[in-house]
Amino acid sequence: MFPTTALVSLCVLAVAYGQQIGTQMAENHPVLTSQTCTAGGTCTTAQTSVMLDSNWRWTHQITSTTNCYAGNIWNTEICPDPATCAANCAIDGADYAGTYGITTSGDAFTLKLVTGANIGSRVYLMADNTHYKLFSLLN
Repeated sequence: MFPTTALVSLCVLAVAYGQQIGTQMAENHPVLTSQTCTAGGTCTTAQTSVMLDSNWRWTHQITSTTNCYAGNIWNTEICPDPATCAANCAIDGADYAGTYGITTSGDAFTLKLVTGANIGSRVYLMADNTHYKLFSLLN
């Protein structure tokens, strides 16, 4: 009984650190119509959306517009460790079309590799505003 109790206690004491939500730019996921199909050929249409990976977003100090991450390194004054960084920094929304060349129209999705000084991006398909769309491959 003791090992189970100890394990549960440790799980309760564990703290999950998450990035703060920025307020400089609102996050508006581009809507994308998608389909999930069965092996028998029956397809279900869903209203999903795409979300830009946080690696391509502006991460700045909560109390200012000072970057928490610049170039290839974290600002060690703001982010000396992961917990402090999560408390001090926020990730803002993205200009999907302007900065990243990401647009949707119905079931069509466009991602431009180069837009001005920005090169590349990565997006995820979202089932709703808080869950990724998961796929089960057939066979």
